[in-house]
Amino acid sequence: MEFENKNVVITGGSTGIGLATAKAFIEKGANVWITGRNAENLQKAAAEIVSPRLNTVVSDTSNLAGIAVLEKAVAASGIEIDVLFLNAGTAVFNSIAQVTEADFDAQFNTNVKGSFFTLQKLLPNMKNGGAILFTSSTVATAANLGASVYSATKGALNKIAQIAANELVDRKIRVNIVSPGPVQTKILDSAVPTEEAKEYVASATALKRVGNPDEIAKTVLFLASDMASFITGTELLVDGGYTNYARK
Repeated sequence: MEFENKNVVITGGSTGIGLATAKAFIEKGANVWITGRNAENLQKAAAEIVSPRLNTVVSDTSNLAGIAVLEKAVAASGIEIDVLFLNAGTAVFNSIAQVTEADFDAQFNTNVKGSFFTLQKLLPNMKNGGAILFTSSTVATAANLGASVYSATKGALNKIAQIAANELVDRKIRVNIVSPGPVQTKILDSAVPTEEAKEYVASATALKRVGNPDEIAKTVLFLASDMASFITGTELLVDGGYTNYARK
């Protein structure tokens, strides 16, 4: 997979899957822009990666003002985007009876509104023949307790991505969805806070473990590469067999 001097933009790139993916692209020679709403986390990411190919942008993509900051940074750089990875996301896990309006809005603003309008605003900067990736989740089609709002945001994201794949075909831009299962990230920690619970989640996968962000990053690079040149509008499950595991 060759990404030498390709330009990659990753939202939510300061931690977890986004950070792992930024590292992977830089190792392949790409120029990478990562966003995050927290300047300190972005500084930590930059200190961890240590590369002149990394650019950080403090941008809260849950609102149009924050997206405009990213839009201006990309325009000022004069680049065409080869790969756009819409990865920023948040989750609050509660029963329907306990969900607050603030919890609901925070998740839809970041996961759906943020991804939709980041895509819209950066489309003029996308290179024809480029690749767009969305981070979704297996919860988009599951019915896990306490995940009603988070699951709804990911279901909405999947549909946006599928329609984008059709709308952008004339520009030869491929759009695909990466749906991780249980992966060791802050979102998993918030959903599954105890080691006992993590062991249970791991046992629910065919591989009997949770994934790590590097494994998701490898999938993103594959879908962004020419090796996936005939793949668009597709959701790729990266879940250790969680979705289709025949539990005994």
